[in-house]
Amino acid sequence: MYISGFAIRKILKNAGASRVSIDAIKSFQEKLNILAFDNAQKAVRLAKHAKRKTVDVSDIKLAFNS
Repeated sequence: MYISGFAIRKILKNAGASRVSIDAIKSFQEKLNILAFDNAQKAVRLAKHAKRKTVDVSDIKLAFNS
């Protein structure tokens, strides 16, 4: 997992949750990690397509908007 359970709990608490179950944390963590990894792969492909080795902010923005 790329994003820790503690970070997920903190996100949900900051969003207004007073209590968060372990199952909710695990589910959110799984979905968020998949989303993050998929978009990271898209950003890398975009950088390679542009013949760059460095992933740029524009690659990240395009990855999340596609």
